[in-house]
Amino acid sequence: MKYPFPGMNPYLENPDLWSEVHHRLITAIAIAISPPLRPKYRVAIEKRTYTINTEDAILIGIPDLAILSAKQKEQQSNSNKAAIATLPTDTENKSITVTLPLPLEIKEGYLEIREISSGKVITVVEVLSPTNKRTKAGRKSYLEKREKILQSDTNLVEIDLIRNGDKMPIITNIPDTDYRILVVKSDCLPSAQLFAFTVREAIPNFTIPLEHQEQEIKLNLQNLLLEIYEQAGFDLTLDYNQPPVPELVAKDREWMDRLLKEQGIRE
Repeated sequence: MKYPFPGMNPYLENPDLWSEVHHRLITAIAIAISPPLRPKYRVAIEKRTYTINTEDAILIGIPDLAILSAKQKEQQSNSNKAAIATLPTDTENKSITVTLPLPLEIKEGYLEIREISSGKVITVVEVLSPTNKRTKAGRKSYLEKREKILQSDTNLVEIDLIRNGDKMPIITNIPDTDYRILVVKSDCLPSAQLFAFTVREAIPNFTIPLEHQEQEIKLNLQNLLLEIYEQAGFDLTLDYNQPPVPELVAKDREWMDRLLKEQGIRE
């Protein structure tokens, strides 16, 4: 099935798929930008690890935990109804089995462009996840790292293809949009380039900065998204007759309905 949207596919934001989309997109970007960087630089795929609690995991819709939580709530509800009848009566053993919230370890990938001769990190490329935007621990962890980068001589490319959650902070007031790409050149701070776009628009092309006055690397993120959509066979698993998760706002739902029906993808 042909990729049906002009830009970001909102169905790919589904928690059931996003982890795979994120992994494939990070890898695709690394592969795409590596050839023009050689031999002075290389692209390293790095990993950030932190923990979140059960409530935050359910908030961002981690599938297994969401299902588990629903079952636990049902069991708890049923248990509460029969609490008096099920309390232990054995005087020697008055314990009952309970379930405790456990922290969940989250691992997120990102890219570092490193200078071969010195090992110095020249540019960091981040693709944001719901954990960065909707959970306390994830957002705190990411913002701390972001602040360190902005206080250094390292460039930052921040790609936000997630509609839900709080946008990353900037001082300039701009109209709210579905998605954002921020390109920060360390030698231009506090100014930075922001590409803000909606679900109805193509993902804009942008460049990845390197050292001062060096030629920047062009990146067509839209083409990469189309490639991983086909490589992963996402068209085989997505049901376009169902609303995306999270849902679009009313005006965009109407636009999407017309778009998918015109292509014969939605009944």
